[in-house]
Amino acid sequence: MHTSKNRCTYLDGWYYAFLVFSLTVLVPSVSAEAAKMKRTAGSIDIADQALWHMNYPKADSIYSSELHNNPNNVQLYWKLARLQVSQGESLASENIDGRMAHYRKAAEYARACIALDSTNAKGHTWLAASLGMMADKIGTKEKLKRAKEIKRELDTALRLNPNDETALSMLGSYYREAAKIGWFRRMVGNTFIGEVPKGNSTLAEKAFLKAISIDSRVIRNYHELALIYIEYGKKDEAIRLMTTALDKPILIPSDRKRIEEMRRLLKKLSK
Repeated sequence: MHTSKNRCTYLDGWYYAFLVFSLTVLVPSVSAEAAKMKRTAGSIDIADQALWHMNYPKADSIYSSELHNNPNNVQLYWKLARLQVSQGESLASENIDGRMAHYRKAAEYARACIALDSTNAKGHTWLAASLGMMADKIGTKEKLKRAKEIKRELDTALRLNPNDETALSMLGSYYREAAKIGWFRRMVGNTFIGEVPKGNSTLAEKAFLKAISIDSRVIRNYHELALIYIEYGKKDEAIRLMTTALDKPILIPSDRKRIEEMRRLLKKLSK
């Protein structure tokens, strides 16, 4: 029969055995998982840096490898969608088939992201981006039909994250394009293909200004906003924006084209 002292000794021994088991079995398991997460985060950071240096093959290799090991990592899907859009943008403009292939793949990744987590703003942002890039290569009728889905995705992205710079930038472009639709085109559109996108330059300006305030590096926002100011005769504001943009880093291939265009416009406006 156990005495009180014996019971304590017995319980102390059982606890010690459990503690040893926890340290040798459970803790290593948790540590291994934490280490795996740390390695994944480190790899994704390297891939992100590769993307911003426009080393797309390296970024693709790392993202794809991590996705193979972590098929439920929501972040990887939208980052792969972003990569595919960037790769499409890097191709020559006449390579329509190649560009479209990347944009379609981007849409697939973005939809997969949303399927895993519908509250992920970036999934909706990059779905809108991929659809927008594809819309640039199709006819006017199909483009107008797709505009509704693009706007819905942008609205969802900004509802989930009002400070999503990419979504704001695309929203600015959406409003700018919509503002170009005159009353006649709007009437024809409503008659034959349903509702035409609605927007105006004021809404576009507001979206671009907010995007710039969030991330001042992005060249497209300065260029797009400058084009609005040029259309409305705000020459000084346009010059200021484009001059500022010329000192910004090139983050995507299309930045080079925008810089060339802005230099041409600055030369024209200075006459």
